[in-house]
Amino acid sequence: MAGGGNFIARVISYVANEFIVNGLANSHAFQRFAVRTSKRIENLSKMAAESKEKVAQQMEEVAKNIDSMKKQ
Repeated sequence: MAGGGNFIARVISYVANEFIVNGLANSHAFQRFAVRTSKRIENLSKMAAESKEKVAQQMEEVAKNIDSMKKQ
């Protein structure tokens, strides 16, 4: 009997997911939201990579300065 309840729950979940996915796929507002969010994440990723590169360059400069101070 417990197996039958599990099957019904899976069917209900599947049907609900189909309605939700189709509803979102056909929603212009959701599509705009998804595109804007994707662009923002892409921009944040670029900014993070640029910041990482700047920090790496600054650390190299600091290391060179420390080495040059040790040699004096």
